Amino acid sequence: MTDILDFFIDPYKTYSTTQIVLESIAALLGIASVWYARKENILVYPTGIVSTGLYAYLLFGWQLYGDMVINVYYFTMSIVGWYIWTRKIDATHYTPITKMNQRDIKYAVAIFVLAVVGILVIYKYKPYINSGFNSEFLDKAYAYIATDYVDAFTTGTAFVGMWLMAKKRLQHWHFWIITNVVAIPLYFWFKKHGITGIQYIIFLIFAILGLREWKTSLSNNQQNV
Repeated sequence: MTDILDFFIDPYKTYSTTQIVLESIAALLGIASVWYARKENILVYPTGIVSTGLYAYLLFGWQLYGDMVINVYYFTMSIVGWYIWTRKIDATHYTPITKMNQRDIKYAVAIFVLAVVGILVIYKYKPYINSGFNSEFLDKAYAYIATDYVDAFTTGTAFVGMWLMAKKRLQHWHFWIITNVVAIPLYFWFKKHGITGIQYIIFLIFAILGLREWKTSLSNNQQNV
């Protein structure tokens, strides 16, 4: 039991109380946001905006620039999604759940590729950002290689997932499931952020449940047409 507690506590010994509190609040609001997404509740966006704003601030301080970019993107897409979800398609109905079309697939591929390339570029120059040009550049550049490509992959799937969620496409849950499955070990064993790792476990559970609930909602809507 002590070993488990040390696993969660040790990485946070160098953090300030403020950082720990902010990460905890961000994680709780992130969980609330995914819960509201399951229920097609518009509160998914205000809770998500605060959560991602806090994470962007914290991740910049931790020099996790790829994750920071993801959260800045989440923040922006939450504003876009808030608008789309509240837009009426007629006098009484708002934007409904729909499936991806061929155009969505093309955009999803483009978003994934651009996100992956963008994050890899950020991590390539991370040593320059951290300490400038010096003889240790190559050592530092490749010190992150174990997580960089995994980070880039989850960034790509997360970017697509957030874009599809804003458009209220059913398949956005597929991308969240993939993102969460990969992010759980990444945060627990490589980035050493146990609080956020637990958050991703809960995200995964909610994403699986959300996919099932959105499928039911879509089926009911189609039957009522």
